[in-house]
Amino acid sequence: MAGGAQLFALNHMAAPNLRLAELLALAKALGIARVEIRNDLAGNAIIDGTPANDVAEAAGKAGIEIISINALQRFNAWSPEREREAIELADYAAASGARALVLVPRNDGEGRGDGERLPNLVTALTALKPILAQRGLIGLVEPLGFEICSLRRKSEAVAGIDTVDGADTFKLVHDTFHHHLAGEGAIFPERTGLVHISGVDDSAVAVGDMRDSHRVLVDGADRLGNLVQIRALRVTGYAGPLSFEPFAESVQKLDASQIREALTASMAFITAGVVS
Repeated sequence: MAGGAQLFALNHMAAPNLRLAELLALAKALGIARVEIRNDLAGNAIIDGTPANDVAEAAGKAGIEIISINALQRFNAWSPEREREAIELADYAAASGARALVLVPRNDGEGRGDGERLPNLVTALTALKPILAQRGLIGLVEPLGFEICSLRRKSEAVAGIDTVDGADTFKLVHDTFHHHLAGEGAIFPERTGLVHISGVDDSAVAVGDMRDSHRVLVDGADRLGNLVQIRALRVTGYAGPLSFEPFAESVQKLDASQIREALTASMAFITAGVVS
């Protein structure tokens, strides 16, 4: 199995205060060849109006691949508004050279009933399938482990994907944080298109109380079993990137040199733990 920086990708959430060019430069300095850009960071592409062609040009000059746009929120609460958002984001993703669009489910306590979850998921996937396919994009379905989420488990996501015969269009995001919170033992390496990694070091917080604000870079104090999850995915066939996605302010407030140092340390720790 290959090791080193080629294992990794960099989600813009790891360094949200950096502009796109700075993010690409950070990735290049780390030897990381893949990034995810987001549509929820003020003052940054996409939300600042940066044209998709400019994103593609900047990434090309830096020799960095944009693997996804993160994300279409509440995708499984399908509506005319959601369809407009999906088309707009898919157009942007395609023009920027991104390969995929991350799909994040409703996370407000609604749509969780046994008679709601799968029908709502199937409705959304049915509508999204031609939108993505026409633009040559993969839809990356990301279950969230929070108890209030309308799609917590990857097994349910796979069931919905199979219902719409969508295995060629939709893949899973295995998020190590959300996998731990969901308490789902099953992993689906052959159906996984991307892995998001973050750790939780806080020894006082209960699993049910873990939130995005607890998510730091993976190190030796991690409580989520990142190394176990990553090894299991890789041994059973997942060969894609591990994308850093911490949300904790302690990480996001680091300056460019500090985040480079912190990421270098986390990459070394993970590589030593999973590469044989």
